[in-house]
Amino acid sequence: MEDGTAFEGQAISSDGESAGEVVFNTAMTGYQEILTDPSYAGQIVVMTYPLIGNYGVNDEDAESGHIYVKGFVVKEFCRHHSNYRATRSLIDYLQENKILAIEGVDTRALTRHLRVRGAMKAVISTKDFDPQSLERKLRALPSMEGSDWVKEVTVKKKYVWNASGDGGQGTGVRKEQATKYKVAAIDCGIKRNILRILESLGCEVHVFPAGAGVQDINAIHPDGLFISNGPGDPAAVTSVIETVRQCVGKLPIFGICLGHQILGLALGGKTYKLKFGHHGANHPVKDLLGNRIGITSQNHGFCVDMGSLSAADVEMVDMNLNDKTLEGMRHKKFPVLSFQHHPEAAPGPRDAQYLFRYFIEMMEHAKQKKS
Repeated sequence: MEDGTAFEGQAISSDGESAGEVVFNTAMTGYQEILTDPSYAGQIVVMTYPLIGNYGVNDEDAESGHIYVKGFVVKEFCRHHSNYRATRSLIDYLQENKILAIEGVDTRALTRHLRVRGAMKAVISTKDFDPQSLERKLRALPSMEGSDWVKEVTVKKKYVWNASGDGGQGTGVRKEQATKYKVAAIDCGIKRNILRILESLGCEVHVFPAGAGVQDINAIHPDGLFISNGPGDPAAVTSVIETVRQCVGKLPIFGICLGHQILGLALGGKTYKLKFGHHGANHPVKDLLGNRIGITSQNHGFCVDMGSLSAADVEMVDMNLNDKTLEGMRHKKFPVLSFQHHPEAAPGPRDAQYLFRYFIEMMEHAKQKKS
């Protein structure tokens, strides 16, 4: 690690070397969704739960078409998985995708170190054991702050989502109504379960690359704009911030995770880096509008500074109960709403999935005003 701390383990997949920002995730299950979440691009993930891989993997639970983590660190990998849906073991899955993974690490000590010192750069190596050499490699690695990782994960060209043609089965998401709304989604690293849920609520989702401009979005005459989750520093994704800024007040807008942060920046606010971020499936969040508490799935290292936003224009609607950080906000004048946590889960609890209906209501209201 960049502070000179070293942990030893045994490689169970590919040999080689990989570097990135190391973070810990407190989820007990959902490792396949975590591995395939584009929001983890550029990061080495440490699982705090001691035994990982007991239910194997399958082709239906991936949240994207790739594994995006730079490395995977666990206490122990399960060698004998058991699940009727599994098609192969987690170890085989990591080997197929050439992901450097290690076990036998004291993940409790590593997690404690990250909580005390904060997230930092690290390198996993099976060939270089010289501390000075590894330190030089880490110095050359760009920091997560200021890095635009969205350009590494965004789709290359626009497409229309179709779950039936993309293996979206077995997720518990069923079609609730006929297609009624056309949604333009800016892909900053979008998860498939977001697309499945929007489709189930009657949305035809047109997924745009992060570089899409206002003219591209307006060309499909959307009923609403969605800004997705994604990796890296939101302040570095300047093109998306500008596009969203131009859409405020003209379209209903809904953002999740990085999309929430980008909205905060587009509304004139600021973001800052959290000490070790929120990564897991057990984070309590209070809905200030409904006066209820939900357990949420989270994956972010940056946060919107509520104090940097105009109180006359923006209000907090969700609050993290662990550290009181901003988890949700809405505009007081325009149909603009966003959340830092993941209401689509995958992995994690579905306590907050109702939040998608707010977006539907905003679009419905806008359609009625037009008519």
